[in-house]
Amino acid sequence: MIQDRHRIRYEFIDVVEAPDQRRFFNCPNSLNFEIRKQDIQKIRQMKNIAEIRKEYSREVLDESHAHEDPFRQFDQWWHEALASEIDEVNAMTLATTGTNGKPSARIVLLKGYSDEGFVFFTNYQSRKGEQMTANPYASLVFFWKELERQVRIEGRVEKVSASDSDAYFLSRPVESQIGAGSSPQSRVIPSREIIEENVKNMTARFSAEELVRPPHWGGYLVKPDTMEFWQGRPSRLHDRIQYVWESGIWRRQRLAP
Repeated sequence: MIQDRHRIRYEFIDVVEAPDQRRFFNCPNSLNFEIRKQDIQKIRQMKNIAEIRKEYSREVLDESHAHEDPFRQFDQWWHEALASEIDEVNAMTLATTGTNGKPSARIVLLKGYSDEGFVFFTNYQSRKGEQMTANPYASLVFFWKELERQVRIEGRVEKVSASDSDAYFLSRPVESQIGAGSSPQSRVIPSREIIEENVKNMTARFSAEELVRPPHWGGYLVKPDTMEFWQGRPSRLHDRIQYVWESGIWRRQRLAP
């Protein structure tokens, strides 16, 4: 039995079947070892994953086509993404870190943008909320695969005004308003019944009085100091235009793919 399995490169491994139905790795260095039948699918899956790739050739992004202001560039790409009818076009990865320096990422939804930055809403007491309190910096990533594009945004985070959070909260469907007040987001709970009971109680309250925004729920604004626009190109030689805020102006530069 070969103990140091991780040293064998997956793309050179074949699975062969012996006459007695045992399975073996067939390695180029002639070192074979037995493998359990239930592992065969995992190995084949690893090989298939390594072979997944896509050649990008849809568009070009160069300095002559890129705006000098990254917000104008985002606005252009945003409207092109909307016109392409991309499903959940406003979905974006939000990456945060706490005091331990360990990154954490999840998908959230963009709810607005302006020259100030990018807005989303969540529970302030969630894991991401606590991390942004401890370390008020975050990164956003949009991936619009239909257009072979990514947008990366990095910057400082701050809460939006209470009035803006109130206005957005009241614009949400009633069910979403109830949900925001019913879930102690990111907390360990013994069962789903806890949430369902909270929803029942909140629904009863709504029938008797108007719902108001919970104080632990509201919006954040990511104020960029760096924005990057990525356009897929053939042979992985992608176009990358980065904007960096320095000394009161945006500096535009090209990055190697």
